[in-house]
Amino acid sequence: MCSNDPRSLPAFRYGFLDSAPHASTVPLTASEADRASVRAAVTLALTLPGDTLLYLLLPIYAATFGVSLPEAGLLLAANRLVRIVGYSWVGRFYERRGARAACIVAAVGAAISTFSYAMLSGLWPLLVARLIWGLSFAAMNLANQALPTGVAEGAARRNGRSRAIIAVGPTVGLIGGAVMAHFLGPRSVFLTLSAIACVAPIIAAGIPHRLERPIPGGPRFERPGAISLWSFALGFTMDGLFIFGLGLLAAASYPKGAVLAAGAAMALRYAVEVAFSPLGGHLAHHYGARRILVLASLGASAGLALLSSDGWLLWCAMVATIVLRALTQPLTAPLVAEAYPGPERVRALARQATWRDIGAGTGPLAAGFLFQIATPLAIYGGAALLLATTSIMLLRLSPPTRQKQG
Repeated sequence: MCSNDPRSLPAFRYGFLDSAPHASTVPLTASEADRASVRAAVTLALTLPGDTLLYLLLPIYAATFGVSLPEAGLLLAANRLVRIVGYSWVGRFYERRGARAACIVAAVGAAISTFSYAMLSGLWPLLVARLIWGLSFAAMNLANQALPTGVAEGAARRNGRSRAIIAVGPTVGLIGGAVMAHFLGPRSVFLTLSAIACVAPIIAAGIPHRLERPIPGGPRFERPGAISLWSFALGFTMDGLFIFGLGLLAAASYPKGAVLAAGAAMALRYAVEVAFSPLGGHLAHHYGARRILVLASLGASAGLALLSSDGWLLWCAMVATIVLRALTQPLTAPLVAEAYPGPERVRALARQATWRDIGAGTGPLAAGFLFQIATPLAIYGGAALLLATTSIMLLRLSPPTRQKQG
């Protein structure tokens, strides 16, 4: 016999976009946060390869997609640029509808954008696809920071595990996609990835339908504090200059297999995250997120400074920088959650992600200009100084419950 109690009816009868009263505002338990963060991470892992492969394949196969190299650069930057303004929209949607609705909508958008890479050509159609992906990633990225930190107990450990799960997708996608593109062309890669991405909304539907307690409205884009400045520096140096230079170095070292070499180099970055992100979360759980993050960032700064060398020292510096970057990945969200406890962390996480995207968006643009006019010593030395300075600023943060700006 069917019950007339609305709570017994399937969630889809109400529509997964509905908010209260169908969604509960009761906080997640630790076990629920564990399961929810895993599902959000798998959702992003299934959809992220479409974006990472585009960074690899679009510059090399620009003519196949009907765009010039400058247009390819614009397309690769578009998803980050739209997130600079889009995180405020995504943050409001997340607060009103919850993580499940945000992830389902985002996963559908990601599948559509990846399918577009397989079927469409020309700047404007692909630009629309990139804008869709940018907002989709913003929603999934916010969920993958907010859900693991929803319960203070084990937040760093939970976030480290999530980062490792997420990194599996790009690692496998870059290696398999590079091989497939080498033999079958780039379109077949994105067609395959779009089919895989269609599984993501099903995974996201299992995330608990919970809402954060509403908080008073306020500005989401504030004057940057220590966390925001560090996020910008990390995006500019590690996501911008370093990744840009990593691809150049791999392609220059193995010119005959540029796609395979660049794909392997980019896959290494994510493979290291799989191995070391849980370690970063474990260390933060025992010794504190801020302490480990500052130490890892200072170590990464030293690695950046040594990238202007050559021979074995260069390769040691590259591997060390990649490893230390992986250690920092799961630590940002716990640090923000400490500074902004409770529901306020959602907006703070969105603000932090905005500043990182500003850095990551301007980093490659600056790299394309700087690598033509400046020496590697000046480029990487300046990057190291910027990251080290903002890392030290984190030591001067006010007590967590009193932090006002991030």
